[in-house]
Amino acid sequence: MLFGKKPLSEIWVGATDCHSHILPGVDDGVADMETSLKILAAYEKLQIREVWCTPHIMEDVPNKTEDLKDRFAELKAAYQGPVRLNLAAEYMMDGLFLDRLEQDDLLTHGHEGNALLVETSYFTPPMDLHGILKTVKGKGYYPILAHPERYLYMKMNDYAPLKEMGVYFQLNLASLAGAYGEDALKKAQKLLKDKAYNFIGSDIHRYRQIQIWDFRIPKKWMQKVQEIGL
Repeated sequence: MLFGKKPLSEIWVGATDCHSHILPGVDDGVADMETSLKILAAYEKLQIREVWCTPHIMEDVPNKTEDLKDRFAELKAAYQGPVRLNLAAEYMMDGLFLDRLEQDDLLTHGHEGNALLVETSYFTPPMDLHGILKTVKGKGYYPILAHPERYLYMKMNDYAPLKEMGVYFQLNLASLAGAYGEDALKKAQKLLKDKAYNFIGSDIHRYRQIQIWDFRIPKKWMQKVQEIGL
């Protein structure tokens, strides 16, 4: 181990991964049940306590709520280990999301059932981003913005207005290891320093991603992550 640094994997001990794509065969994440179980076995070795399956729902991947519930039931039946499994979704803030929101046809996040994990395109925001988020809150949900550090169109002065609206932020932990490039790394460090994050996830799509969880993260950033709580 490098002096003064920790492997990214160590911080997962006893933690909850609030953002993953391990529900098999439903999006661009894990393709089959065998791989899902392989990842969960790796989670056990890392001593991860709990994981949220958050498959994509968007106009290009129009997963139906009931279909995802059925697939999740299959995963729970196939997995007999100690990691607690939960089902939510990662919603692209597009027309389909607004339709589902209007119908209350949603897979909510959090054990209280009042949060929604949402995302935007990496390159451009949706029209009236703030208006959509206000609509989410007006429906009685609180929005969790997935990996805000990764949105190329967002500058540092774009984040404060979102926080003032009551939007929660979810960090992709690998951003602190430079896995998504220098821009995401610097944004993640600044947002972490400003105590802007509320949740942490892996956003894992492939088993091979676990193999890079030995990336080193400077101790000061790991300490700040631990202050958030996992």
